[in-house]
Amino acid sequence: EVQLVESGGGLVQPGGSLRLSCEASGFTFSNYDMSWVRQAPGKGLQWVSGITANGRSTAFPNSVEGRFTISRDNAKNTVDLQLTGLQIEDTGMYYCQKGVYRGIASARDRGQGTQVTVSS
Repeated sequence: EVQLVESGGGLVQPGGSLRLSCEASGFTFSNYDMSWVRQAPGKGLQWVSGITANGRSTAFPNSVEGRFTISRDNAKNTVDLQLTGLQIEDTGMYYCQKGVYRGIASARDRGQGTQVTVSS
């Protein structure tokens, strides 16, 4: 059974930073691209980063390019998302996804999420 458990969310002021982590189990982690998506209140899912299975390539939409960094540790089965320069518009539930580099995975390939709130 695929399990993805996100952590690290919280309340932060504009301009602040957070580091999100996703711990994966139930599949051969090193064989799969991974990504993060977010959902703002009342809106749909938005892809925010992706990383290839070997960690050599990453991708981001323009909205977060230069502020977010994605990394993975295939020995620990974890994928992290470093958020810096946070803006109020970055508020939302953040989910990690299995098997997708860009785009939205099926619900069964997403975790339960971790909440990020950016507010002064």
